[in-house]
Amino acid sequence: MPKMKTKKSAAKRFKKTGTGKLVYNQCGNRHLSTKKSSKRKRQLRKSKTLSSAMTKRTNNML
Repeated sequence: MPKMKTKKSAAKRFKKTGTGKLVYNQCGNRHLSTKKSSKRKRQLRKSKTLSSAMTKRTNNML
């Protein structure tokens, strides 16, 4: 059986850490930022780790 191809859309969005967790940037920080509070915009800048349930599914795409 041949190797599975990488889903390029997922490869651009997720990055694997050293421990095997998946890190991604949050959505909602591109535009319409005038109505958002500065606290909310500051928190949106940080990256998040994917939940364990979604990690199993996303690892198949990568």
